[in-house]
Amino acid sequence: MDNVAAQHRHPGHIQGLAAQRAAVNAGVLMLRRPGWWGLRGREACVGQLLSIPQFAALITARGLGHGRGGARRLLATTTLAAAPSPQATKSSETPLLKQIQARIKFSGPLTIQEYMKEVLINPISGYYSTSKDMFGTDGDYITSPEISQMFGEVKTHNFMPSVEQFVLTELVGVWLLSEWYKLGSPKPLQLVEMGPGRGTLMHDVLMVLSRFGLSGEDISVHLVEVSEELSVKQEKKLCNGESSSQVQSQDELYYKTSTSSTGSSIFWYRHLSLVPKLFTIFLAHEFFDVLPIHKMQRTKEGWREVLIDIDEGDGPHHLHYVLSNAPTPATKIFTEDEDPNASLEASPEAAVLCKEVAGRMEGHGGIALIIDYGHDGKDTDTFRAYKNHQQQDPLREPGTADLTADVDFDFLKEQVKEQLVTFGPVTQSSFLTNMGIETRLQNLLKDCKPEERRNLISGFRMLTEPPTGASSSRVL
Repeated sequence: MDNVAAQHRHPGHIQGLAAQRAAVNAGVLMLRRPGWWGLRGREACVGQLLSIPQFAALITARGLGHGRGGARRLLATTTLAAAPSPQATKSSETPLLKQIQARIKFSGPLTIQEYMKEVLINPISGYYSTSKDMFGTDGDYITSPEISQMFGEVKTHNFMPSVEQFVLTELVGVWLLSEWYKLGSPKPLQLVEMGPGRGTLMHDVLMVLSRFGLSGEDISVHLVEVSEELSVKQEKKLCNGESSSQVQSQDELYYKTSTSSTGSSIFWYRHLSLVPKLFTIFLAHEFFDVLPIHKMQRTKEGWREVLIDIDEGDGPHHLHYVLSNAPTPATKIFTEDEDPNASLEASPEAAVLCKEVAGRMEGHGGIALIIDYGHDGKDTDTFRAYKNHQQQDPLREPGTADLTADVDFDFLKEQVKEQLVTFGPVTQSSFLTNMGIETRLQNLLKDCKPEERRNLISGFRMLTEPPTGASSSRVL
């Protein structure tokens, strides 16, 4: 159950800054991050550095002098032991690595959360800011909608486009339609997808809905996407390969708009908070697993946060992990003394996003479907990177690989328990089986060519049979 977002500068941002300053004056740390992130006006969660004026004031107030390459570090750290590496030389340097090193020299080690944000969505050198196609066999990973035809529809037996395109997305479309009918079929139907990838899931869902008479003005589509590079791919997928000539007005909160191949309006936003508040069906597929996390580790002195510092020694990479020598905001917020785990991962942005969705659903009605790789709070060390379909060290050549951490579904449910009724999570295999994927497969196989048949069966197994398929992918 997956699903990623960024915020856009808008009139409400000025009010947000005022509220932020008031909160700081009142002794509450509403924190923002310096550098490119803060300058782009993105508001952040607790646990990041103070905005530049506050940061400077803090340095002055604490009498911190100058250390290596800039301000003395705010946190003393202890180097974490690493396994010996057979590498004779360090991994290659990247443009983003140099930016990260400069930032560390100025303000000290980064949290994992800060590092993930830089690596994934730095506007110049971030992973999602490049023109590289990270999806599919030629990319770094394959998402479920890209595997085959059955993820999206299920019952429209005469509908059979490219056999490698739809399985999971078709089933999601039928589930969505069924739940919408149960709630009285409110119109217009607002669909919101967070982190829509190449747009495959939404494309297939719209195709399914159109075959049941839902298209055009009956539906509006709202995509929460931080990467403008990916928004171009999504527009091509959803709009018959055409690019929009529509220019955003300064008064609008979306940064792009177009019309889908089924005649529905599509809008792109940098953050969910900018989307209209109406009855909504929310989709988040393999999205939450890329939201930045904090990593904490239990020590004899209590919980300490895992940070990233420059490695000037003989380690395999130019960065390495260190432990804070004192508690941090993250350890104070997300840990408990009685927690039996030796380590912990937590995503403040996932918590904020869940509460935003819950507030909208409580006030205006709606449904949410989250599909992602995750667990029920028991897995505590899942931070990793993927490049060319291979797992690699997250500190290796930052900006060239995707970073991810498994979703803690118990944590997500905890955020919304006072407002929403939740079901699951169940395994992706169980969800697809209950939705009739086996029946759908048999219907598709009836008129298949031999090569198409092999592709469909292979896709079915990847989606439903552990361990090569969706053994850790869950649906909430």
